[in-house]
Amino acid sequence: MPTSRRRHNLARVVWLTIAAVFVFAELGFAQRGGRNFGNFGNAFETPVSNPKYDGQFTFARLKYTVGPGGYYYRNEPAWAHGYNTAEMNLDQILNSFTLVHPRLDGSGVFGVDDPELDKNPVAYMTEAGYWEMSDPEAAALGAYVKKGGFLIFDDFRAPPRGGGGWEQFAANMKRVLPDATIVPLTPADPIFHDFFDIASFDVLPQAYDGGAPQIMGIYQDNDPKKRLMAIINFNTDVSQFWEFSASGFFAVSQSNEAYQLGVNYIIYGLTH
Repeated sequence: MPTSRRRHNLARVVWLTIAAVFVFAELGFAQRGGRNFGNFGNAFETPVSNPKYDGQFTFARLKYTVGPGGYYYRNEPAWAHGYNTAEMNLDQILNSFTLVHPRLDGSGVFGVDDPELDKNPVAYMTEAGYWEMSDPEAAALGAYVKKGGFLIFDDFRAPPRGGGGWEQFAANMKRVLPDATIVPLTPADPIFHDFFDIASFDVLPQAYDGGAPQIMGIYQDNDPKKRLMAIINFNTDVSQFWEFSASGFFAVSQSNEAYQLGVNYIIYGLTH
């Protein structure tokens, strides 16, 4: 792990890698033939192809049953928002600045009850306001977390655009971890200093959500001195900045902050 000074220096030069991310993203976009911006007919399921497991870190995205209204963006299921540009760009940053060296040939998509998920220590979910879940899925995801899995929730907000919003998410987490309490996090929490030092939430960028982002978490045994089992980005979309960092839609400084969060989340999940 780098020293505090090295962390500070890395934070100042993340933008150098964004140039490489731009090339990578543009090539990937071209190879996939672009994303579907115009077909707003019937909803469709995003095709996925998971790389064969070989022990190397693979970004794992959670696929779930999508509730009503969850196909509002590009006709894509809510779980697929940003797939897989966001995670592949973040992987490029991880590869450049950390010793993680993730797979760069593809990310993984797993159902919440997929036994293969257990091979991945970190799992990510987007748009959890649209997340619907069966009892067996709740039990499986709870077992995954208790065995050491770390969950990242991002990109969801209050209705109407957020589906069931916070209430739907909180109800699901009560089924996954019945005894868990969701608590607000502060910049003093260890996850915000695991690689980059994030001293204030005031620097966190907002792509389109109004108001301030809310970052919350669930600690093992509800004890802040123990392992953080899940981190929850509510009323914000951090991965939006990963996905579009190569587009010029956002300032480089905003993408920097979003990447620093993503790197810290992954490093924390791999080391706790």
